[in-house]
Amino acid sequence: MSLTLQTSIQYLKGVGEKRAKLLQKLGIATLEDLLWAFPHRYEDWSHITGIQQAPLGEPCCIRAFVDHAPVEHQLRHGMTLYKTRITDGSGVLGLTIFNSGYLAAQLKPGEEYLFYGRVSENFLQREMASPQIAPVSEARLRPVYPLTEGITSRQLEILVKRALDEVLPQVKELLPEALRKQYGLLPLNKALLNIHRPESLDSAQNARQRLAFDELFLLQLGLLRLKLGGAAEASPALSPEPAMDFLRTLPFEPTRAQVRATEEAAADMAKPVPMRRLLQGDVGSGKTAVAAALLYSAVENGWQGALLAPTELLARQHHQTLQKLFEGRGAMPELLLGATPAARKKRIKAGLASGSLPLVVGTHALLQKDISFARLGLVVVDEQHRFGVRQRDAVSHDTAGSKLKPHMYAMSATPIPRSLAMVIYGDLDISVLDELPPGRLPVETYCVGPALRQRVLRYVAKHLDEGRQGYIVCPRVEEDEAGELAAATQFAEELKAGIFANYQVGLLHGKLKPKQKEQVMEAFAAGDLQLLVSTTVIEVGVDVPNAVIMVIENAERFGLSQLHQLRGRVGRAPGMGKSTCILISGADNEEALRRHALMKETNDGFRIAQEDLQMRGPGDFFGQRQHGLPPLRLANMLTDTQLLRLTREAALRLAEEDPRLELPEHRALQNAVTRMFL
Repeated sequence: MSLTLQTSIQYLKGVGEKRAKLLQKLGIATLEDLLWAFPHRYEDWSHITGIQQAPLGEPCCIRAFVDHAPVEHQLRHGMTLYKTRITDGSGVLGLTIFNSGYLAAQLKPGEEYLFYGRVSENFLQREMASPQIAPVSEARLRPVYPLTEGITSRQLEILVKRALDEVLPQVKELLPEALRKQYGLLPLNKALLNIHRPESLDSAQNARQRLAFDELFLLQLGLLRLKLGGAAEASPALSPEPAMDFLRTLPFEPTRAQVRATEEAAADMAKPVPMRRLLQGDVGSGKTAVAAALLYSAVENGWQGALLAPTELLARQHHQTLQKLFEGRGAMPELLLGATPAARKKRIKAGLASGSLPLVVGTHALLQKDISFARLGLVVVDEQHRFGVRQRDAVSHDTAGSKLKPHMYAMSATPIPRSLAMVIYGDLDISVLDELPPGRLPVETYCVGPALRQRVLRYVAKHLDEGRQGYIVCPRVEEDEAGELAAATQFAEELKAGIFANYQVGLLHGKLKPKQKEQVMEAFAAGDLQLLVSTTVIEVGVDVPNAVIMVIENAERFGLSQLHQLRGRVGRAPGMGKSTCILISGADNEEALRRHALMKETNDGFRIAQEDLQMRGPGDFFGQRQHGLPPLRLANMLTDTQLLRLTREAALRLAEEDPRLELPEHRALQNAVTRMFL
């Protein structure tokens, strides 16, 4: 059988079905995939040190002879040790191998090997436990790959070597020669070879530079194609006056930031091309009022509007808010959820298709293929980072009665630095709400240990006695096996049986049925429940002005931005006085203490997000592809700032020359961009 780029991993010698399934967990299904399974670090087996000169407690490589065959020692609990000694002329080193008779059997007395590990010392001799062992011919930089249980880095190294030998010559260059030379980048084949088998750390870094450039360049090309593709389409040109009139007639004074954001979006919507704009705003900055003004403008211009939210809880909250804001204005929004009764769902769909229903709020239910609009003029997507780049556009298909594309307005309460936002949301223009409504006081934040929990709960009870409401947030629904994490269900029962026995306590978590969630939130909003014990389902969208105190259990389990989002559920009503958030945590590690100190110090979501990014990196910050972008194997959008600038510059220039990548020399790029955004 001749090998091709797409040869299945299961056809390789020594890769059985079980191992193939383990490799698939790492995203490796074909021989070609091995080329793109990059190492995350290297071990330097090329720098040989003597036994007597080996630094204690640090990884090092020793070249030495085996003194005698390893001796087996049986220990309790089924553990087996194999002990021997090695020597290099400068000294003797004791060697211990754990539970690996196969590895011990490979060591032949009098033979020379490389031993990689950490050296320790007692009063008798120097020792190395659990060494990695290789032939002396392997004295080089050796890659260490991300793993899954059942697959070792050495096994991957062997498979990658085969891919390099047999598949690498078939890999075609992606970048045009002129572009590659302009930025001093290695040829793709050489970069792939050097990332897996580098001659030096410099060659590995040069390879990483080329491959990371490719990732960011393809990403930015794809986002630019989305943006330029939208610019080539037609949308309804909407008069901006209704949006500004809406702001002027609100029952409260809008902030300057709200006015500015509405003006920017209304100006975009007045053009006959699709608006693609993102509104970034901290919790409580008034994003919904801006969205309402734009939706009102669409309806007043004779078009339909839709607001898309990622959860039913958030969709219901938006529906209630829009109902209040649109009261007396002649157009009331409908709510479409997966749990909407069939008869009502049918009526809503018919109204959207005929155009008799001007405004709808919904979840992913709005993305179904059987949903069509007669004259859809504007789509607002809230918490847009929870939708993929393509998914957030799915509702923006051609409407039944018009070939015009609707305008698209995205909102996010997860503020990030503008430089990073330009990449992540490269297909969108950006507006920022950087002011809070007048009268909103910062939430006072404290952090205490578990020993003060009862005192904290009494402080909560004091607020309830004054007619206020509060939240207690737990990281889990049910108790974990170790019993270490506060769980909402058990904790709620304990509170109802203990200190809050004379209060109305509710429970809210993601495992409740939609109807149950709705009943709990309606009861809490109406004041029938005084205290709500909840998981993070309240992170966004829950707006109960009378709730002024929050306790977050096991606060070390949450990221900074998530803590800030949770804290944003209190202190939401001007004139209600101060609100309080209390973090309970027994953690004393440096990172947890730093997070809690920052939460006490500031209520600025942009500063908190910046710190969160620096602590956790973009991958953890956004969650598992929460930002909706294709995954990056090497590039880091936080640290590769220079590369971000260069690739954006290159992508813009190429997009001007060949927007659709139709020239023959750009065909490989076109295919790669298409694959990346599938």
